[in-house]
Amino acid sequence: MQQSNNTKGTAKQAVLLFLSLLLLLTEGAGAFRPLMKVRKNVGFSPGLFVYASAMRMAPQETRTYFVTAVTAQRRPLFKATTTADLLLQTIFDYRAQGKFQLHAFVIMPDHFHAMLTPSPNVSLEKAMQFIKGGFSFRLKSKGEVWMRSFNEVQIMTPEKALGCRRYIENNPVEEGLIDQPQEWPHSSASIRPLDELPLHLRG
Repeated sequence: MQQSNNTKGTAKQAVLLFLSLLLLLTEGAGAFRPLMKVRKNVGFSPGLFVYASAMRMAPQETRTYFVTAVTAQRRPLFKATTTADLLLQTIFDYRAQGKFQLHAFVIMPDHFHAMLTPSPNVSLEKAMQFIKGGFSFRLKSKGEVWMRSFNEVQIMTPEKALGCRRYIENNPVEEGLIDQPQEWPHSSASIRPLDELPLHLRG
């Protein structure tokens, strides 16, 4: 009789173990998914989990860029002071919102150059979308405003950063528009101070 009870007990435990394993297999994967959604602010310390958006982000120390955006059909939109002022205000508004740090810039008649570092949770593409899309929205133009893409150069050394700054601020001089960089009103050569470069690019 005792052996029969022991056998029944063992069988019951086996059934319970089987049911527990079945529950884990059918619901276990789903049980861990909410933990992936709890974290809303993705930065550079993803902890135990690897997030797709974090994987698309490079280390912040490598995220300073020299960028160029050109108007559609290279129309000289920014030859008009009011339009250049509008782009300048757009850039500075998003900078003030912390979308990126701005190290140098120049607004030319049909394009602009900038040296910037996107904030940790903003991709370079998103930073440029803020500038280009934000300006287009404010301009309220019915036609194309920008060429669809933009050019980028990653800045990794102090020498490269210095060369890019000089190129940016001397652009109006090279184009024969002014004699001295500081004479151009829509340039970091005449608008100071801006954001300091990351430490590793200061030389």
